[in-house]
Amino acid sequence: MPSSNADLILLVDDDENVRVLVERWLQKDGYDVLPLEDGESCLRALSEEEPAAVCLDLNLPGLSGLETLEQIRERHPVLPVIVLTADDTAETAVRAMKLGAHDYLTKPLNSTKLLTTLRNSVEHGRLSMKVSQLEREVDGRGYPGIVGSSPAMKTVFRQLDRLSVSDVTVLIHGESGTGKELIAKAIHQFSGRQRGPFVAVNSAAIPESLLESELFGHEKGSFTGAVNRRIGKFEEANRGTIFLDEIGELAPAVQAKLLRVLQEHRFQRVGGAMLIESDFRLVSATHRNLAEEVKAGRFREDLFFRLAVFELDLPPLRRRKEDIPALVHTFIRQNRESSGGRVAGISPQALGILLQHGWPGNIRELQNVVQRAMVVADGEEITPKDLPQRLLDGVAASPNVELEVAADAGGTLEDVSRRLLVAALQKHDGNASATMRELKIGRTRFYRMLRKFDLEGRIDEIRHTGKPPA
Repeated sequence: MPSSNADLILLVDDDENVRVLVERWLQKDGYDVLPLEDGESCLRALSEEEPAAVCLDLNLPGLSGLETLEQIRERHPVLPVIVLTADDTAETAVRAMKLGAHDYLTKPLNSTKLLTTLRNSVEHGRLSMKVSQLEREVDGRGYPGIVGSSPAMKTVFRQLDRLSVSDVTVLIHGESGTGKELIAKAIHQFSGRQRGPFVAVNSAAIPESLLESELFGHEKGSFTGAVNRRIGKFEEANRGTIFLDEIGELAPAVQAKLLRVLQEHRFQRVGGAMLIESDFRLVSATHRNLAEEVKAGRFREDLFFRLAVFELDLPPLRRRKEDIPALVHTFIRQNRESSGGRVAGISPQALGILLQHGWPGNIRELQNVVQRAMVVADGEEITPKDLPQRLLDGVAASPNVELEVAADAGGTLEDVSRRLLVAALQKHDGNASATMRELKIGRTRFYRMLRKFDLEGRIDEIRHTGKPPA
């Protein structure tokens, strides 16, 4: 989870007396305070913390207050920033407000006015984030390429909403095929870095001997084969996002260098002496349990804590089967032209089989199955005979059962389970034992399903009418 604190305020001022005084006021009012003395420290803190607001002095050493404000606004569009300054000229105020400051206070500061302004700014920031989330839900924008309305995916979307107004480092956990790179792209596209580059690196696909050069670049002649200078991925990702997939595969030497880069946002190319600075956001992903890797001594604990400021868990497909109908129809639309344009849907029976499979390969496996089925299908819809034999062998209910499965994108796993049960009861004239054998379920589960779907005492109705009860 993120290092998030709804009451954390970043206080940025190079005057120690001001920092001590204002920190005391804010703490007395119930806020947690992180005092900082320059803009660079503020930007580094924002890569690791998710504060409620920033109080920012304009007269800072190094990176000026206005330059710091501009960079904050690029990365955190709705984070409230209150400008503090001894310069009370209208020109300064106008510049600060144009750059996105929420309010402007002149020194010497008044505690009552500061606290009132801060409370209003924090509430405004919270409302802005909520409005942004609701707008996506109402107009159906969602996150491009990410399909799902199951409870598990709604949790993921809520986390993405939070990440869109933050710049923290993110570690994505998920099995192979769950769509970790899609999530990383969504984090980038909806952040303040969306105009910058998105640079993806699969750590497991690059030989260990070349990975350091790939990430950090190299100078000409630094090793055999280095005939030219090469820009590394971290340098390419300046003012954007770098995505390191399968980060659990990094060698110890690369782990050590990555830790330093995350701490300083500076590095040297292989064979070089010049320090390269890069303003990047790191999103990483792994299918491993990195906490266990740390315990086993295979992964650095200090690096793990740097990577896992915000941990996002992607559910495997078997835990979000409600999303399978929508995913299937999405894949059919995406591949219809390349497969000849014949297939436009899937039969209820075929969909029922897909819903019963365990999907160890997750969404990638489902996508491959749909693409294959579209190639071999004879008609306008995918039928059971178009599916791989391994899926048919694992079906709990016979594919010959006449199902009335909801085949549209709105069909849910519960809809399908109920219809499977009703269809089997109809086929066996209400005989419980035959139905259980058909569905390959035990007596306890059978009667639990009857209660769940409000079918207890209604078997005669099913048998006599031949129709599923309303």
